[in-house]
Amino acid sequence: MTIQSPLKSGRRALMTHAIAWAAGALLAGGAAAQSVKPVTLLVPYPAGGLSDVIARMVEKPFAKASGQMAIVDNLGGAAGSIAAQKVLNAPADGQIVYQGSPNELILAPLAMQTVKYRSEDWRMVQVIGSFPMAVLARKGLSANNIDELVALAKKASAEGKPLTYASVGIGSLYHFVGEHFADTIGVKMTHVPYKGLAPALQDLGGNLVDVAFFVVDSRLPGFVDQGLFKVLATMAQPGKPEAKFLEKYPSITEHKTFKDFAFDAWTGYFVRKDTPEPIVAALNKNLAAAMNDPEARKKLADLDGRVPPMLSVADAQKEYERQTVRLRTIAKSIKLEPQ
Repeated sequence: MTIQSPLKSGRRALMTHAIAWAAGALLAGGAAAQSVKPVTLLVPYPAGGLSDVIARMVEKPFAKASGQMAIVDNLGGAAGSIAAQKVLNAPADGQIVYQGSPNELILAPLAMQTVKYRSEDWRMVQVIGSFPMAVLARKGLSANNIDELVALAKKASAEGKPLTYASVGIGSLYHFVGEHFADTIGVKMTHVPYKGLAPALQDLGGNLVDVAFFVVDSRLPGFVDQGLFKVLATMAQPGKPEAKFLEKYPSITEHKTFKDFAFDAWTGYFVRKDTPEPIVAALNKNLAAAMNDPEARKKLADLDGRVPPMLSVADAQKEYERQTVRLRTIAKSIKLEPQ
């Protein structure tokens, strides 16, 4: 029989008590809990963008659910990896959580040599929102549906003048989907990376880039109505466009070549993988409560986003692992090399 020293036993008891206290603080309500250290919702992009807007939707209902002050902090740069590294360097106590997506935590490590972490360093706590995606084309492109786009892309590639497609940078989801599209139909397409969605849409509207595989938000209907560019298809499952504006367009998955081409742009909250289970469970519960807040749901819907079904702790991790496997498989098929 092994006999533990009183010192080791005392340390273990103290650690267990500390974890239980931290989890209890995350779940607690009322004025007493307000003296607890605030939870930081770390956004890996500058203030004013879509990620920042979503975080500020979550901020108040999360604070109400947890009984803790919540603070949105913006730290942009290096495809979200600067903010990600800050979380990984902080204690695994649930006091700082990362608002991330596949872009930062799955794709960036595959595409950028400067990113030193892996998707396995993270644990997804809860998914909080998703936006549909669509295949967009410049107004002057001689293709009005997916069949015509495929035919045009093959012709252009054979002539040595490949179509161009826009993204918000190497390693972004939009880059991956564009390469995946080209690889699926066996053609060459030229990737044109931009520093943000706004300049990419501006050039698409100006007939300077041919197509884009982009997220759909509340701005898109106005751009299409003005004739700046056109929608060739959604990337939602058939009959589930997730945005009313897209209901009149077919899904790319209805095409025989693109049966497994459903994508959306989702975001959630993440912590270090070694964060204690009680803390993860408390964050999961409080985020689910926050996303059931009617005002938060309305604000997201006003942007043409939706709140997906809330996940359990176990299901959140399974979904993250499933997404990781899928995107790594695509990265391998398109022969992505870190740059």
